[in-house]
Amino acid sequence: MTKTTNLANKVEKQLPAELVNFMWVAGRVAASQGQSLYLVGGVVRDLLLGKPNFDLDLVVEGNAIELARKLAEIKPGEITTHPLFNTAKLKWNNWSVDFATARSETYAKPGALPTVTPSSIKADLFRRDFTINAMAIYLNPRRYGKLIDLYEGRKDLEQKLIRILHKKSFTDDATRIWRGLRYEQRLDFQLEETTLKLLKQDLTMLDTISGDRIRYELECVFQEPEPEKVLHRAEELGVLSKLHPSLKGNSWLEDKFKAARKQTSPNLPPFGLYMALWTYHLSTEESEQLISYLRLPKTVAQALRDSSAIKAKLEILTYPELSHSNIYRLLHGFSPSAIIANSLTTTSPIAHQHLETFLHELHYVKPALNGNDLIRLGIAPGPQIKEILERLYEARLNGKVTSKQDEEELVKGWVDNKE
Repeated sequence: MTKTTNLANKVEKQLPAELVNFMWVAGRVAASQGQSLYLVGGVVRDLLLGKPNFDLDLVVEGNAIELARKLAEIKPGEITTHPLFNTAKLKWNNWSVDFATARSETYAKPGALPTVTPSSIKADLFRRDFTINAMAIYLNPRRYGKLIDLYEGRKDLEQKLIRILHKKSFTDDATRIWRGLRYEQRLDFQLEETTLKLLKQDLTMLDTISGDRIRYELECVFQEPEPEKVLHRAEELGVLSKLHPSLKGNSWLEDKFKAARKQTSPNLPPFGLYMALWTYHLSTEESEQLISYLRLPKTVAQALRDSSAIKAKLEILTYPELSHSNIYRLLHGFSPSAIIANSLTTTSPIAHQHLETFLHELHYVKPALNGNDLIRLGIAPGPQIKEILERLYEARLNGKVTSKQDEEELVKGWVDNKE
């Protein structure tokens, strides 16, 4: 990294021209209103690292909503405002920019959400989690591109260190523990010595954080390219045991997560699949405790419950003679994430094959005929319509019929036999 304190050239080279132009205009408008505007946080960090990041966070010493509205007149788009927090979001085409008023934060007690008051860029940067995320770039024309690095974040980037800004950081907000592990593993950095010592010392502060907030941090972890690295480090430092003593971040989990990414490529595995794998060895009671504490969304909670239910059926699924219709009946209605989780974890090649067959073939099977078609073929309306459709479904699943014509001939045969 070069030592220049003006990053205008770096901004121009690494960010899309439309965003660069927007920031230049925003800086001029802010200056005309007597306000100072800054690009802050992760995008500044990633500019210095040469990593792509187009999520613009702008902080204004003044009124963020007023500035965003003025810019919306110049760059027509969709504007969302939050007067309570004095923040705004401006969206246009494929871009979005967040605006916030520079603020300071105080914490009434550990783990509480902060009390926010308007303040300076210096105070705004000091409230952030780590030095590498506490840098800003001045956007007003007079000093456009000037780096503001009050807490030596650039030096920590060069030394590959994750460092908190003050010794009460984890006490004020223990979710920073999870974020620290995430940045450490994503960037291949190390927790700075004092930061690591305070993290271990403040593990009990995780008890002050609500399950909702911990769940959000986990959702962020599972958006990482290799979340198993974060979980391994979390187990190593005792962070996992604070969440649940039975959770692990071991090599078994690493193998399963890698396999899950292959299964869902090019997309990342959904949160429910990662969670179903991570909690696979938990008892039903332990799983329910975690669902309740994290207040997992219904679909994710269902994936965990379904995974447990399928696990209880794995012995039956090891039978090689199972027909397709039997496999379908065993697995129909379960969450795809739960089925994938069991397919990746079972040690039985036969059960694995049955689960894969359901996922990739049987899940999509449907008869070509419907109730109206059956009536057209001479079947009297009534309970027998449902019965025949179920028999057709079974015939389709087991490959006895493969076309609409096959189904019609089969139904005619059933009718003739009854007569």
